[in-house]
Amino acid sequence: MSSAKLFYLIGASGAGKDSLLGYARTRMPADWPIAFAHRYITRRSDAGGENHVALTAQEFQLRQQRGCFAMVWHSHHMSYGIGIEIDQWLAHGLSVVVSGSRGYLAEARKRYRQMEVLLVQVAPEILRGRLEQRGRESAEEIAERVTRAREFDTALAHQPFVRIENNGPLEQAGEQLLRILRSVSE
Repeated sequence: MSSAKLFYLIGASGAGKDSLLGYARTRMPADWPIAFAHRYITRRSDAGGENHVALTAQEFQLRQQRGCFAMVWHSHHMSYGIGIEIDQWLAHGLSVVVSGSRGYLAEARKRYRQMEVLLVQVAPEILRGRLEQRGRESAEEIAERVTRAREFDTALAHQPFVRIENNGPLEQAGEQLLRILRSVSE
């Protein structure tokens, strides 16, 4: 019986998920049985942010129709997928870290019983500042994102998850993520 598990990392846009994943990937010992999944997204590869696999809408649709995704969701006029390769990795004893969607969480829980939800949280004023600095959304869109983040955090309060506070230096939250991931290497 494999002790591999899926780490499903979620949080508001601007909470620092990509920064945390980058931190963990570059500092994790090579002998830890963990793989980081890339997301397939209908977004240009040079759009900034995460290291993803860019697909056109047609490529995404074809792969979805052919069953190439373990998870699929749509958000902000884009399609996101996690490839079925994660099922092979899990079957071969590798734990998998996925940057997931808060909206897809219920579906992911149904599919993956050995799943640990990692919620990256950030104070509303810090979130607002990060989104403003990023410069991708209007003031109205930023206000909506901050409100949605607060509402989701409240809705999740009665479900099992591990909280990662990302209000300070990246190293603090990054080291917390590494401690969580270390649990599958012991």
